[in-house]
Amino acid sequence: MIQITPQMRILVAIEAVDGRKGIDSLAQLCQEKLEADPFSGCLFLFRSRRGTSIRILVYDGQGFWLAQKCKECGYTACRLATG
Repeated sequence: MIQITPQMRILVAIEAVDGRKGIDSLAQLCQEKLEADPFSGCLFLFRSRRGTSIRILVYDGQGFWLAQKCKECGYTACRLATG
């Protein structure tokens, strides 16, 4: 479960992101485009090119959480990668 606290920073990517990108690619975008450490515990928001889905990437101290919400069909998916 992703716990959002009042102290948590939320960073939003302005540019759309390819929906096929996985955890590693999104973490790299955090470093390159947002100039932020993906392991910092910040919550990173990305939108798809068509604007039909939103992806959330956050590191919880044990691994990355990647959640996706699809606006068209209401589908929600979560994936945990430890590493």
